[in-house]
Amino acid sequence: MTQQTSAGRERSARTISAFLLDYGIIIAVFLLYIVLSLQTDAFFSIRNQLNILDQAHQIGLIAVAATVVIIAGGFDLSTGAIFAMSGVIAAMVARDLGAHEEFATAAPWLGWTAGLIAGTLLGLLNGVLVTFFRINTFVATLSSGIVFRGFALLITEAEMVRVSDRAFRELARGSILDVRHTIFIWLGFAVALSFILFRTRFGRYIFAAGDNPEAARLSGINVNLVRTITFGISGLAAGMAGVLSASKFLKAQNDSGQGLELISIAAVVIGGTSIMGGEGAVWRTVLGVMLLRLIENGFNLMNVEPFYQDIFQGLIILLAVALDALRHRRS
Repeated sequence: MTQQTSAGRERSARTISAFLLDYGIIIAVFLLYIVLSLQTDAFFSIRNQLNILDQAHQIGLIAVAATVVIIAGGFDLSTGAIFAMSGVIAAMVARDLGAHEEFATAAPWLGWTAGLIAGTLLGLLNGVLVTFFRINTFVATLSSGIVFRGFALLITEAEMVRVSDRAFRELARGSILDVRHTIFIWLGFAVALSFILFRTRFGRYIFAAGDNPEAARLSGINVNLVRTITFGISGLAAGMAGVLSASKFLKAQNDSGQGLELISIAAVVIGGTSIMGGEGAVWRTVLGVMLLRLIENGFNLMNVEPFYQDIFQGLIILLAVALDALRHRRS
């Protein structure tokens, strides 16, 4: 009888933890929407909702790409530095080419493109360090992030890079039907990555590489190539976020984007993607990003002190990590 009772409790605990992992983020976002809507009339306005989505684009871009890296069994701690480097390169190219009359019209586009290419190449370099040189993913990306930010400091000489061409702002400040380009870009990127993960062969390779890399190799999957590409995707996303930041403010600097990598990873974990690799979903990360931004936006509207926001967000992250650890222990 005692063994049956213990087994029953075990099954109940497993069922509850599985339910929270599967649907907890949906319930949390839904409840938070209700609470904040009751607290202030301004929260549920269309303008405020669009503002939340716009404010989420930097973390959103980096987080959805981090989801792909983590599912494949990797970890990227250099995205904040790639964000800074890409923004600096985009701003410098747009500024310098804009000074020449023959390139003035194309300067903004060339600047945006240069920033995206730089971010992607830096991400691929991370992939090479992790796969070819077999450096631990934490150590490799943490070290490369320090180097990338150092190069950003070197090429800017610790000065802010300013762009005078107002056309450079169109990428981030432009809108379609009052919806900012930034919203279309980060949500479109999330949809594209979700399609790749669940509707393509490469997506299946990503899950296989993170779930059981040795079995994936034996089945003919080039795990190193798959992981390298995921780091390239992460670099592209960080570069995109950096370029949008430079476009929005018409300036870039070497110390921008600090802490973005940690917040984005927190959004991934909150969404329910396992940090152990092999499982997860982009839509979960999108909800994780929205949860963090809803907390920030709602607390600001209610004039709550910022340190309470940090405490609340920290507790949510701890809960998400604890549930993930519990699931893997029981499995």
